[in-house]
Amino acid sequence: MKLLREFEIFIHTAQTGSLSDAARLLDLSPAATSIAIKRLEAQLNTALFIRSTRSLRLTHAGEVFLQHCLPAVQLLQDGCRAVQAGDQLSGLLQISLPSDLGRNVILPWLDEFQRLYPQIKLRVAISDRLADIFRESVDLALRYGSLPDSAMIALPVCSDNRRVLCAAPSYLVQHGTPKQLSDLAQHNCLCFMLGDYVYDRWRFRALGQEISIQVSGDRVALDGDAVRRWAVAGFGIAYKSQLDIADDLQAGRLIRLCPDLEGEAAPLNLLCADRRQISPIVQALQSYLSQRCANLLQAISVD
Repeated sequence: MKLLREFEIFIHTAQTGSLSDAARLLDLSPAATSIAIKRLEAQLNTALFIRSTRSLRLTHAGEVFLQHCLPAVQLLQDGCRAVQAGDQLSGLLQISLPSDLGRNVILPWLDEFQRLYPQIKLRVAISDRLADIFRESVDLALRYGSLPDSAMIALPVCSDNRRVLCAAPSYLVQHGTPKQLSDLAQHNCLCFMLGDYVYDRWRFRALGQEISIQVSGDRVALDGDAVRRWAVAGFGIAYKSQLDIADDLQAGRLIRLCPDLEGEAAPLNLLCADRRQISPIVQALQSYLSQRCANLLQAISVD
């Protein structure tokens, strides 16, 4: 990681305004520090510092390079720590999961995650209400949709996830299969709460146009898992995240309806309140969940 070391020398020299001070902080000789700066300037084919016998200050090119160098070095250092930690990743991971996905999909995945990193401890809260991230002792929340609070940090887990219309074979045998969205008016639609309101206006895209339709039914749940269970039991049509019902689609417990329609986007993100919470453990979890979600969507993709 020779280049990373040279970047670190450049940053410390720029921040201290002194080659000798930078050398002392990095436990190097002033000569080695000077050689590293000269080598970096030669690689960039530009002067980074204006030198005199009494002072050292950045050139304009040096100021521009410093702005890019700082985040780059931070990212590289984080990556080095994550790789070097490897199986030694340890600590407490406090995470809030959505009801349906968390209970039926993520929990078994977390079992495997702990087998990969046995020194990690888990504290899990399961709820569809994002407010839990503030009320309970959790550091992260895995949630669908866009950021509810612009001050929060979102780490993408599955950006291309969407909702799909689905129903059990038993329901379709008894009530018929809707061929177009207008047919939903004659069907029992199973709804859930999205925040503080009932999500009963379902949105789609077809031929580049946004389409929305008002639906109704005899059941509404605060819990996404309840809606999936009702659908599997044959009580009506649901509009669910592909990730939530992937296993049901593969097993034939649910049938995808109107497959030519593009369902509403339901990106899955890990949310946290502060970038400093993005530890090697969190980065490892993000990478692990992203791969598992990608594999799950691939398994149910329609050719």
